[in-house]
Amino acid sequence: MPNETGFANVWASEAHLSDQALSETWCRYRRAGSVDARNLLMEHYLPTVKYCCEWLHTRLPAEVELDDVISAGIDGLRHAIRSFDPDRKVQFETYLVARIRGAVLDYLRSVDWVPRLVRARAGKLARVADSLNSELGRAPTPAELARHAGTTEARVRKALREAEVARCFSLDRLTTPNPEGRDFREGDLVADPRAAHPGTQTQKLLLKDLLTKGLSTAERQVILLYYYEQMTMREIGATLNLSESRVSQMHSAIVVRLRTKLRDREPEFGPLEH
Repeated sequence: MPNETGFANVWASEAHLSDQALSETWCRYRRAGSVDARNLLMEHYLPTVKYCCEWLHTRLPAEVELDDVISAGIDGLRHAIRSFDPDRKVQFETYLVARIRGAVLDYLRSVDWVPRLVRARAGKLARVADSLNSELGRAPTPAELARHAGTTEARVRKALREAEVARCFSLDRLTTPNPEGRDFREGDLVADPRAAHPGTQTQKLLLKDLLTKGLSTAERQVILLYYYEQMTMREIGATLNLSESRVSQMHSAIVVRLRTKLRDREPEFGPLEH
């Protein structure tokens, strides 16, 4: 399949034929099946392929590559030239557009892992749900969907399960570009359950600053080592070169002062524990 450079070479080889030259080329191809004539015809109609494929690509999911659509469109052009019957009094350009669209749809179906019947049911169910949502002002229940669609609730529930499968998409799919112009893929936006919530992290930092504000260096170390480093009184004493009883006295005094200072804000973060 041609890459971006390859397609650039394809477009560079376009050959715009005059009406007379185009007619003569068609005659040569129909008369003898000339490969050279067919290639000239393909080069002449490449701009039509490019235009149609770019138009179709704007209506496809973001993970579908334009190069793949154009490749399918070129296959459609090749088949259109081979099967075109001028006796039907239809312009080739009209016939070509239909064949390009058909070739692109065939390609999309070939790479789609969801059966066509499942997608058709999901689309029909979505249209019914949208209609009822506008009418009821809320999401319809499976029973309401069944009545409106003229089927059973069991079938609706099965179709809903299948629709969930049909809505699966690749995490490599590009999302809408942000104002900075950078491309993001769906996988970049998936939350990491192991990562701390940024709001929680900010609250913890603000609480730490609030608790240690106005304390001496030694008092601040006692609070941080005890509540944030989970050290025991004995370990804190060894670290600060103080006795365990002295650390305990300092801790008790600090807690009393903090309770008095933060009494009005205590519900925000809960009481300090001894």
